Amino acid sequence: MKKITLLFLLLNVSFLFAQKEISGVVKDNSGAPLPGVNIVEKGTNNGVSTDIDGAYKMKVKEGATIVFSYIGFAKVEKVAIGSKIDVVLSEEGGQALQEIIVTGSRTAQRSNTTTALPIDVISAKDLASTGQASFDKALQYKIPSFNTVQTPVNDATSLLDPYEIRNMGPSRTLILINGKRKNLSSLLYVQTSPGRGETGADISAIPTDAIERVEILRDGASAQYGSDAIAGVMNIILKKSTNGGSVTVRSGVTSEGDGEMYGVSLNNGSEVGNGKGFINYTLDFSKVNQANRPGKVDGGTTNLGPDNKPLSGGEYADFIYVNPNDPNNYVNGATSTSIKADNAAGIVQINNFLATTPDAGNINGSPETAAAKFLVNGGFDLSENTQMYYNAAYVYKKVNSFANYRTPYWKQLSSLPYLKDFFGDGTAASYKGYVPTFTGDLNDYNATLGYKSVQNGWNTDASVTVGGNTQRYNVDNSHNPSDTKDADGENVYREYSPISFNPGGTSFNHIVGNLDISKILSDKISIGFGSEIRSETFEVIEGDKASWDGSGADSFAGNRPENSGKWNRYNIGGYFDVAYDVTEDFLINGTVRYEDYSDFGGATVWKLSSRYKFADDKVTLRGSLSTGFRAPTLHQIYTQKSQYSFVAGQGIQVSGIINNVSPQARLIGVPKLDAEKSTNVTIGIGVKPSRDFNFTVDYYNIKVEDRIILGDIVETPYGNVAWFENSFDSRTSGLDVVANYNNILLGKGKLGFNLSGNITFQNERISPVKSENFSQTLESLMFTSRPETKWILGSNYEIGKFGFSLNNTYFGKTTFNQAGLSSDLRTEFIPKIVTDLGVTFSATEKLTLSLNVNNLLNVLPEWEFKAENAAGTVLLSDPLLVQNQSNLITFNQRYSQMTYDGYHFSQLGTMFNLSLNYKF
Repeated sequence: MKKITLLFLLLNVSFLFAQKEISGVVKDNSGAPLPGVNIVEKGTNNGVSTDIDGAYKMKVKEGATIVFSYIGFAKVEKVAIGSKIDVVLSEEGGQALQEIIVTGSRTAQRSNTTTALPIDVISAKDLASTGQASFDKALQYKIPSFNTVQTPVNDATSLLDPYEIRNMGPSRTLILINGKRKNLSSLLYVQTSPGRGETGADISAIPTDAIERVEILRDGASAQYGSDAIAGVMNIILKKSTNGGSVTVRSGVTSEGDGEMYGVSLNNGSEVGNGKGFINYTLDFSKVNQANRPGKVDGGTTNLGPDNKPLSGGEYADFIYVNPNDPNNYVNGATSTSIKADNAAGIVQINNFLATTPDAGNINGSPETAAAKFLVNGGFDLSENTQMYYNAAYVYKKVNSFANYRTPYWKQLSSLPYLKDFFGDGTAASYKGYVPTFTGDLNDYNATLGYKSVQNGWNTDASVTVGGNTQRYNVDNSHNPSDTKDADGENVYREYSPISFNPGGTSFNHIVGNLDISKILSDKISIGFGSEIRSETFEVIEGDKASWDGSGADSFAGNRPENSGKWNRYNIGGYFDVAYDVTEDFLINGTVRYEDYSDFGGATVWKLSSRYKFADDKVTLRGSLSTGFRAPTLHQIYTQKSQYSFVAGQGIQVSGIINNVSPQARLIGVPKLDAEKSTNVTIGIGVKPSRDFNFTVDYYNIKVEDRIILGDIVETPYGNVAWFENSFDSRTSGLDVVANYNNILLGKGKLGFNLSGNITFQNERISPVKSENFSQTLESLMFTSRPETKWILGSNYEIGKFGFSLNNTYFGKTTFNQAGLSSDLRTEFIPKIVTDLGVTFSATEKLTLSLNVNNLLNVLPEWEFKAENAAGTVLLSDPLLVQNQSNLITFNQRYSQMTYDGYHFSQLGTMFNLSLNYKF
């Protein structure tokens, strides 16, 4: 017995000493590293996954067989001889990892060449290579049909820039995280900017280092995923790596020396439960300082006509008191005919101020932003056939921006006594005006807990998702100018006004339950069906009284009590999906969905798609036809507020929004909102003549009926107000092109090229508007404010420890018909090419340095006037008249680089970014 025990101990000791550590890198045939490859010691539960760089490390028994596997690739087995084992996986059927997708089908997963739908797949490495500070800006330089840009006048918009796919607005792209719906932002865009009247999920809040890849379905998918998917679906797949964590330190600055960026990010993961589960987490902290790009303001006071009006527009035309002896005689607008020669004192005042402050104190460009982001992703095998999974994210963002500077000549003389005390030292000469500041605090969270099982071939996925977004605002260095009296006849505001205000804010949250079931019935037929129930709550948070009473806080009035409140709705939907492989090459896929909303009723939509492969799978024809819908958001139904906006020729004006369920809306005949309905057609071809070369071309045509818009301001018995309505039908069509050519031998390195582009054929109204509240300006913002074509040509070269990337992004023209601009003219932003350079140096196996120079050639937006007719040609021949038109749309050159309404790419010019990544 003792001998047996001793022998048993010796065997165990021998086994322990036989353990050894192996490491290596897993790549595909093109030499690209493969993240997420499953590596298991055969016959055991001992296993790891490769990290984002395809690297792995694990302890195994001497002589053990190691199995390397990943969906879409042939399984490889290696005997553990030596300490370093590098592996190249061959794709099954010629597929590459980045072509393995989970989006676009509710039945079995398919590869990019076997799906019937066009899908872009962007890896974490691709996102990082852009050098952009946030996820949404990285997509701007990777996806041609994706557009976003910072608006020149920020306010609440500074918390989330509007983005869109295929010029369809932010509310028509559904955002998923690991296949589950992400919550909307609580922000509703109400400024005159692209995305006006809409809202979307805050994708900028997602830390880039937490992302494994992004799958973008460029096709209508309401039948598969529900409302909001008219333009497509963006599915953000989170990292699952359990070894090889890293920390990244990054910094950046513009060529002007402002907009400094600092950040640090930690991504790490580990196994849990003796290899039965995993957890991956990311911490990200960043700070971006303000970048200011003000224009030189045109005073316009040196070229007076016979009635003493400036011939070239300018400050005098927009803001000046008329008679210094009459404090109540105040003109705020260029159209007044009462300007007399006795405002010579005003002219002197304007010229004196602009002589010392050429930009009139204006601050525009990009705001100061600080953000803290946390995300965790994990799962645990409960048994061989069941798994629990989870993910959660929390983001805090704080943004500081500025309103337009209130110059000293934007006042009535009667207001000077208290303004000089508020914003001076008590003397009239000390009063130099003021600039209200806007601070926004954003909290965004989402979390999913789910359960998966496989029983008798049935795949079941049940989950609960919660998410929310809250934004609260503060206005400082401002005042309430209202002449409000108390019971004793004393002023409440004006000289007694607070300087800081809490205007309130907004909040949105949802709770979503999903049940998805699928099964491969045979080698030809697979089915999927499921349901979703969702509860949504939107809240308008009341501001303090001083922020909304009277005209409210100057620059950003607070939420009034009667406009504040909390509203809720729920919806429930179900779908059925069937995929039929008629032959190995011919696929037909159909989906039908019914959705019922508590506030506007139900809708049934469907989708039919097909794919046919031939020429030994080197050519794929694909197409789809579908119907869709988009429910109006709670924001669009219930938002009611006052707002300060710039009106060309009239300066800063206060107007309002009334909602469709208000008594005011009923009295003036504004109907309640209904859902948008859509019809989508997509036809495409994919060609892959060799493993290293492929291209796809896809045509799309999207018709939207009863499109929801926030109309122009209209004079009503309740003042100057705007409202939402189902206004008209629209059609958007175009072409997406994607091509890649990799593994070109050049010296001792490998060279690769990629080309992608989007061409818009049609993007316009195809029916009359229902009300007279849709101006040419709104038509421009909705249909021509994004590039009509956009192309990205990229190249990368890897040699030794160095990697080089060069990307050229072509932004086609955009067109505006701004408010106040002559109907004989239009504004066009000139097409430009923005060049980005990236260099990486792998100093050691653990340390990598990256330098990105974004907009290498310092290309800036430029615009010009174009004549709409012969009268416009005559107008353009007169420099003074042209200057007047220019002043009208740039707020007298405050926004000379982009006009007041927007532009097609960043105005910040060259940005230098340096990052250091250290792997554990």
